[in-house]
Amino acid sequence: MRNAHLRLLVVTAAISLAAVPVARSSEQVAVNPTGISLAVNDKGEALVTYTVGGTQKHLLVWNAVNAKPPTKGGEQVAFKLDYSGGYGKYDEEKYWKTFGGTCQPYNGPALDWLVKVCKAPDGSYWGLQKWQRELKNYGVPSTGESAAEELRVSHWTGGLPVLEMTTDRSNQGLDHLFGTFKYAGKGVYGFASTSAGVPKDSFGRNIYVDTFDSAYGSGWKRENSFLSHATNGTFCYLFAKHGEHPNGDGEKYRATVIGPGVTPDEMWSGKPAGTSAKSQADADAAIKAMDDPACKPV
Repeated sequence: MRNAHLRLLVVTAAISLAAVPVARSSEQVAVNPTGISLAVNDKGEALVTYTVGGTQKHLLVWNAVNAKPPTKGGEQVAFKLDYSGGYGKYDEEKYWKTFGGTCQPYNGPALDWLVKVCKAPDGSYWGLQKWQRELKNYGVPSTGESAAEELRVSHWTGGLPVLEMTTDRSNQGLDHLFGTFKYAGKGVYGFASTSAGVPKDSFGRNIYVDTFDSAYGSGWKRENSFLSHATNGTFCYLFAKHGEHPNGDGEKYRATVIGPGVTPDEMWSGKPAGTSAKSQADADAAIKAMDDPACKPV
């Protein structure tokens, strides 16, 4: 039997991406895949099969479930990924052929962007979702369809993350969004980010907002993305003009966020708010109740 170090070198040289990298969230595991299938077994593993560029791939996933609450300096739970279908983990070149997994019917909450979902023998759930995370802001390009479709895997038990959002109107008549992103009753947020709003730890999350039938054109277009705030996972966003881009307010909105840890990605959708005095007063009170210095009534 070869030692573990030699085996890893052989695997890496023989099979592209056969080593066992770690994914810190439901990060993408494939780009623009087709022919997607999912199987799970009683060892806490999932086998994701898909085709990219005319070649069928077999991805073995294990090591993580659910999420940890945000902890400064800590790390989220993380998957281990073996793109050789088990060769990197077991030194078996065709492990994926004998995986012998199953896919019990799903009886959990509804999921958005869903491709496949399975209930495992231990009662946990595995899911695959696919959506365009990297669309450019402000409806650029005008087609709004140039970003890759990212395939994401998740593994969870119990309740899902909750993305709550409310729409209201500013005093200038602009649409405004505010809300919270929580898991197990606690805010989801990070401790550090770049000046462009990219999380620098495994806890931070961007919320990606799309607008429908706006000045950007017909159909769904990306408006913007922004971070949830410490310590309650709160956020707010105003549909104002950005440079030379038009105001992106539309007929309806949707927002998608990557789940904390390895939980599923969540999506909210809704229409612009009414303009009654009562609805605006209710919105102002809700914003104040968030107790977020970065979010004020508009």
